[in-house]
Amino acid sequence: MNAIRNTLAAAVLGTAGLLPLHAHAADACALEISGTDQMQYDKKELSVPASCKEVTLTLHHTGKFPKAAMGHNWVLVAGPDLTAVDSAAAGVGIAADYVPNDKRVLAHTKLVGGGESTTVKFSTAGLKAGGDYKYLCTFPGHAALMHGVFKFG
Repeated sequence: MNAIRNTLAAAVLGTAGLLPLHAHAADACALEISGTDQMQYDKKELSVPASCKEVTLTLHHTGKFPKAAMGHNWVLVAGPDLTAVDSAAAGVGIAADYVPNDKRVLAHTKLVGGGESTTVKFSTAGLKAGGDYKYLCTFPGHAALMHGVFKFG
């Protein structure tokens, strides 16, 4: 039994030398989220550390429907502004990606349809660590199901 343990220990230690000294962790300032044809994001919460000066967010639409029928975007707002921004979005239409030109919109992607992806980079300079932030899809009717919490800090 000791011989087996020693052999396994030697094998583990021997392969440790094959690993790079500086394994890179995933970028904590890069996020991904997906939306479906069932009007769902795959994540109810996203978070980045306060050390992030810029965030890169990629939205994937994993469904099949075109954006005119089932488009999705990702819009970041302060928590108390979620309903007001969603209401304002309905009035701007698909040409504006259902994103109002409104100072309450802190960041947003463009609208995408099934099989498409989009990426937005935004500064965190205006965000406060521990603040109340939410994200939503502003395509008409989607925010009821497509929203979540964005944690900074």
